[in-house]
Amino acid sequence: MLSLRPSRRKVLSTVAIALSLPLVLPLAASAKDAERIVAIGGTVTEIIYALGEGNRVVAVDTTSLYPPEATTKPNIGYVRQVSAEGVLSQKPDLIIAEAGAGPVDSINILKASGLAYVSIPSPPETATIPEKIRAVGQAIGRAEKAEELARSVEASIKAVDDKVKAASGPKKKVLFALSLANGRVMAAGSQSSADAMIRLAGGENAVSTVTGYKPLTDEAVIAAAPDVILVMSGGGQHLTAEKAFALPALAATPAGRNKAFLTMDGLYLLGLGPRAADAARDLNAMLYPEGQ
Repeated sequence: MLSLRPSRRKVLSTVAIALSLPLVLPLAASAKDAERIVAIGGTVTEIIYALGEGNRVVAVDTTSLYPPEATTKPNIGYVRQVSAEGVLSQKPDLIIAEAGAGPVDSINILKASGLAYVSIPSPPETATIPEKIRAVGQAIGRAEKAEELARSVEASIKAVDDKVKAASGPKKKVLFALSLANGRVMAAGSQSSADAMIRLAGGENAVSTVTGYKPLTDEAVIAAAPDVILVMSGGGQHLTAEKAFALPALAATPAGRNKAFLTMDGLYLLGLGPRAADAARDLNAMLYPEGQ
């Protein structure tokens, strides 16, 4: 069984060292040549396909929505509510999951099954995306392809970052609203994927003093004074402009007064995968349609 104890990990790159990422232990040759991979996590799945190895994937989770052909594979449940029995029924020879996959009992069953299990670190920072790509590439035995992709993505992210840093105009304050809970906005603060993408796109997180995803009081929403509300598109539970601005607190903000409401595909915006630079460019264009 594959062990991921820190004492046996191998350093993948200086980026990982600097960011203190947990690393993937090198796999046995049989695992690297795995023909039946279960991918748990939309970004992990996307990377495997971007490396041209989608034909080896036999099952995915419900967040694996890109590329579209991934959705035709058998589904083993939501990334944090994985069915161990469902995974094992696919007879995989390699399981690759984003860090944070769960529940714990299911993951422990998979790790104890004797199958190769790899957890891919997913820190909420755009700077770690290339290392995530390298980790997946190493796990499936495609390190050279992964290095090429990682360098390309790294260059794309730098190009977006350079453009944003060169902008002279004021930054818009963006509030990412995940959902409404009991009339309160569940917003993304610092140390979140939404925060990382807002910053890369040249915006300012309106609630950066909050950490992670937290419900905000009406007073906190008004004090944040966002210029724009950003939400994920699609799905019955996702916010619409009508629902958002029906809340007195949001209606009282600059975003509410100007009806400034943006939507983006969730995986595209928050996945922190190979398309992150494209998503940031798109978000930048929506935030600053007339330039910054």
